[in-house]
Amino acid sequence: MLKIGLGSPQYGSFTDPGTISGFASAVEEIGFDSLWVGDRALVPTQPRDPYPGGGPVPEEYRTFLDPIVTLSFLAHATRRLRLGTSTLNAPFYSPLLLARSLTSVDILSEGRLDIGLGLGWSSDEYEAIGVPWRGRGARMEEILDVLDHVWSGSSAEYKGALWTIPSAHIETLPVQRPGPPVLLGGFTPATLERIGRRADGWAGVGLPVAQLAYVISQIREIAEAAGRDPDALRTVVRVNPVVTAEAAPSDAVPHRGTVEQVSDYLLAAHAAGADEVLIDLQQTARNAEELTDLAHRFHEQLSKG
Repeated sequence: MLKIGLGSPQYGSFTDPGTISGFASAVEEIGFDSLWVGDRALVPTQPRDPYPGGGPVPEEYRTFLDPIVTLSFLAHATRRLRLGTSTLNAPFYSPLLLARSLTSVDILSEGRLDIGLGLGWSSDEYEAIGVPWRGRGARMEEILDVLDHVWSGSSAEYKGALWTIPSAHIETLPVQRPGPPVLLGGFTPATLERIGRRADGWAGVGLPVAQLAYVISQIREIAEAAGRDPDALRTVVRVNPVVTAEAAPSDAVPHRGTVEQVSDYLLAAHAAGADEVLIDLQQTARNAEELTDLAHRFHEQLSKG
């Protein structure tokens, strides 16, 4: 069965606590399965790298709440919904402290955390944070190693190329064992290999359906070659649509289109192998009431399918 998630209010004009908690309660009542947060540290005035969605970086990103803090707030505001990151830019963070933060959210949510990790796209953010842009793939590999080490409960020393953890007791462990599911974002060959080899799934985006199916098949083949069960891996496909009243050209969907057009795309993505879809409506809704109304319309349309 298709699971249906939403981007939580977190940026732009949707950053006040009443909007976040009210929306979370409403969509939990509607029957959604999950809420997800993103990760943006700044919006450069003269970006060195093109925005992956095409065009300028959305103005809404200029105001952006911290993802871990927002997840902690959502853990208190909800009872059933899964809570996820789509995606957290893992190289921005010390992996030991990242493990502590994610473990805390998993505990406070009573085991409802899904972790989507990515490499990000902005070298400006890397520079501002003080992390090298080059070598970020290797940094991701070691971050995953550190998370595995900390969540294993081992008191043994960890020694890697970038980080060393002395023999120590770290007994604050996630509710989910051996740890919360970790999905990885991106679709370069190196990323797909990493997903198939060691991740719990793919944090995907709204690619053309044929390309989406190809990426999913590639991940499955890599997982099988690595001796893993490809059926155990998940795919969550994210879209950030501008919802229109009139039908958009077919080549604009799912980035632009009616509720029906975007829903049809998401159902096709499910048929192509996506287990869950994630709709972020913060770039199209003008206020909290419209945000909730659009969420209701999408849930109704997707549930019919």
